Amino acid sequence: MSVEVTRLPSGLTVVTDAMPHLETASLGVWVGAGSRDEMADEHGIAHLLEHMAFKGTKRRNARQIAEEIEAVGGDLNAATSVETTTYYARVLKPDVPLALDVLSDILANPAFDPEELSREHNVIMQEIGAAEDTPDDIVFDHLQRVAFPGQPIGRPILGTRDSVKSINASRLRQYLARNYRGPDMVVAASGSVTHELIVDEAERLFGSFKSDAAPAPEAARFVGGQYIERQDLEQAHLALALEGLPQRDPLLFSLQVFSNIMGGGMSSRLFQEVREIRGLCYTISSFHMAYSDTGFFGIYAGTDDNDAPELMQVVIDQLERAVSTITDEEVARAKAQMKAGLLMALESSSARAEQLARQIMIYGRPLPLSEIVAKIEAVTVESTQAAGRALLARSRPAVAGLGPGRGLERAALLVENFARAAA
Repeated sequence: MSVEVTRLPSGLTVVTDAMPHLETASLGVWVGAGSRDEMADEHGIAHLLEHMAFKGTKRRNARQIAEEIEAVGGDLNAATSVETTTYYARVLKPDVPLALDVLSDILANPAFDPEELSREHNVIMQEIGAAEDTPDDIVFDHLQRVAFPGQPIGRPILGTRDSVKSINASRLRQYLARNYRGPDMVVAASGSVTHELIVDEAERLFGSFKSDAAPAPEAARFVGGQYIERQDLEQAHLALALEGLPQRDPLLFSLQVFSNIMGGGMSSRLFQEVREIRGLCYTISSFHMAYSDTGFFGIYAGTDDNDAPELMQVVIDQLERAVSTITDEEVARAKAQMKAGLLMALESSSARAEQLARQIMIYGRPLPLSEIVAKIEAVTVESTQAAGRALLARSRPAVAGLGPGRGLERAALLVENFARAAA
C-alpha cells in the first residue's frame, strides 16, 4: 500500500493513497463535527453551514465556486452526518491544487451573505418537505429521536423549519469557529496524487484553523421507547432499534457479522423468513451504525398494516433464535461480504479517500488492510452469538412506525412485551 500520513502544526492530518494507474484524484476535508455538536438553539446549523459553504467566499461568489470546478470537468459536493461533515471533490490530476484551493476557501473564508442565507433557508425548507414526503426515510428520524430523546444525537440532521430560519450569519460563524479545528480535521486524497504536494498545499491553505481541539459533544444515552403515527399511506413503515456498540469496541466486528446474518442481504435470515417464506414485505433489512461512544442497531421493513404484528413477531423470534443457532456457514458468508466491501473500496478513489479519513478520525491512523482482514477473520460463531446476546440485553428497544391503521400499534406492543421478557 502507498498510504502516507503527515500531521501539520495546526493538528490537521493529511493522508493520501497514490493510485498511479489513475488520471483522476478524489480529495476532501473531513471535519469531526456534525449534528450532535449543535447547541440546543442550533438545531440544523451543521447542515446549513455545509450548504452555505458553497454560497460564496471573500474571493468567489456562489457561481464562481461551481464554475471553476466544472470548467475543468470536476465535481464538488458535501455531506453532513451525526458526527462528521465532509466537503469533497473529484478532478483530473493537474487540477488537484485548484480543488484544494476551492475547498479551503469555502471553509476558511465563507461570506455568509444575508441574501444567500435567506435563499438557502428556503432551499432547506424544501429539503425538509421532501423528507416528510418520504416515509421510509422520515421513520428513521423518529426512530433516532426515540432512541436518544432530548439529545443532539437524537435530533434530525436537517433541523426544523423554525430552527433553521432562526440561524443567522453570526451563529454560523460561532459554530464554525467552535467546531472546525485543526486536530478535528483530515484532508484525505486518493488516486493520481502526490503526498508532498497535498501536504504543502494543505499547510498553506488550512493554516488559519485553530490548533486546539473542539469541545466534546454531549455523551449519548440510549433510552428507547416508541413512536407510532397514523398516516394515510399505502404501507406501514416499521423500524426497530437496539443500542449497538461504539466504533472502537472489541466486539464491533462480531456485531457487524450478526447484523449481516440477520438482514444484510438476500440470503439473510430476515429476508428469507419474512419475505421469501411468508411474503410479508417487499423490503426488510438490518444495519449497525457505530458512533464514537455508542451504537445503533436497526431493522426496517415496509408492509401492509394488517401484516405488521405478524412481521414484528417474526423479527423478534428471529433475533431470539439467532443468538443460539447461528452457523459456521452464516458467519463465513457474512465475513466474505465484509471483506468484499473492504476490497471493493480500494478500487474507487473516492471510497478509498473516505475510508482513510474515517480511519484517521476513529483510530488516529490508517489501518493496514491485513489488520482489518485479521479483525474480520477473528470473528467466530461464539463471538457472533455473544454479540447478539449482549445486543438484546443492553437496552430497551426503540420502535417507530408510520402507517394507516392499528397494526403498527399492535406491533409496538409486541416490542414492549419482548423488552419486558428480556429484562
